Amino acid sequence: MFEDIELFIGIAHIAGIFVGFGALISLTGRDEIEVSQLGRIRSVVTSGLLVIVASLIPIGLDRYGLEGHIFWFLCSLIFLCLNWALIIVSLRNPENREAAINQIKSSKVVSLLFWILLEIPLQIPLILTIIGIFPNFEAAFYTTALLFSLFEAIFVLGQVVYSQGTLSSSHKRPTHI
Repeated sequence: MFEDIELFIGIAHIAGIFVGFGALISLTGRDEIEVSQLGRIRSVVTSGLLVIVASLIPIGLDRYGLEGHIFWFLCSLIFLCLNWALIIVSLRNPENREAAINQIKSSKVVSLLFWILLEIPLQIPLILTIIGIFPNFEAAFYTTALLFSLFEAIFVLGQVVYSQGTLSSSHKRPTHI
């Protein structure tokens, strides 16, 4: 059994808190929520769920007796595929796509920082593990990707919280979750 099981369970617990916060926020004032807010709340919940699942992948695969590179290869491949699947599915939703476009238009720097400082560093360790050129660091790479995924959830939750006070009532467009 790999030695990071407690760490991954702890990360899953932390991510569960973000899912709970996102769900709680979505339930309060759900009749007055803006499309952009809805997209961010969905993003918080989705990011948290991704971290939970990605934290549990190694625990589940460990039960099959896999070790070494093949173990971390499969974990990283599943994590990377899930991450991209969620990005694609999210952007196929018209409300989420509109919110993403508005976010980019209104805050190019914040959007750029998100991708450069969070999303790319999340994916690079997974890709390095899949390629297999640094086998001694594969567990560390996976943990790094998990943490950056958790940081994304923190970042988006922060956007939700700090945008609550800046909403203009004249721009609100009620929608339902």
